[in-house]
Amino acid sequence: MKFTLKIWRQANRTAKGRFVDYEISDISPDASFLEMLDILNEQLVVKGEDPVYFDHDCREGICGACSLFINGHPHGKGEGITTCQLHMRRFKDGDTIVVEPFRSTAFPVIKDLTVDRSAFDKIIQAGGYVSCHTGGVPDGNAIPVPKREADMAMDAASCIGCGACVAACKNSSAMLFVATKVSQMALLPQGKVEAQRRAQAMVAKMDELGFGNCSNTYACQAECPKHISVANIARLNREFLSAKVKQPLKKDE
Repeated sequence: MKFTLKIWRQANRTAKGRFVDYEISDISPDASFLEMLDILNEQLVVKGEDPVYFDHDCREGICGACSLFINGHPHGKGEGITTCQLHMRRFKDGDTIVVEPFRSTAFPVIKDLTVDRSAFDKIIQAGGYVSCHTGGVPDGNAIPVPKREADMAMDAASCIGCGACVAACKNSSAMLFVATKVSQMALLPQGKVEAQRRAQAMVAKMDELGFGNCSNTYACQAECPKHISVANIARLNREFLSAKVKQPLKKDE
């Protein structure tokens, strides 16, 4: 298969970026999108040119590192997949493919297609630790949890923190990400101790880092590779409002 790639090239955070066209051929339809980029980079290195920088790690749809904006979609057009699970057979021979980094003020470009998503780490850190007295012998996992709540908590915990929800939102909101991290603990007895502080602290950190407000278009849910529901955002709103009424967070917390 043959493709024309329009790839965003940017030397660093402060440099002015631009799209550069590359022609690539003899690509197997069974190759993944990242494998195709590997082939392109091999060709660029042979020519003495700078390879295209992009993030990757597990290449199994687990880590979320391979976050690329492909033809107007986070991770490319396809349901329930990350970029590393996107195969070239999803495109037509001769297609022009536009590849960009995730666009958000909170995700500054490091180089080319690589962005700094450490803002997500800071939000999780703001949530703090979990403390639950389970006794000296019983394991914490032995605490009885109704199956319905356990299933919903597990669904929320399936978030891989890739940032597709932010890239899909016209306001670059991180509400779905924050909601999953709050929900996965709010649904379990182990998360009740710090529940009120957690919701307020994570929302405050999200606002501080420059993420926008929820656009209510459900684009985040539509583009999420793990099919995480916006119902978690409703739960986050309930947790946050309840906490603000019962135990408002102090400035130094």
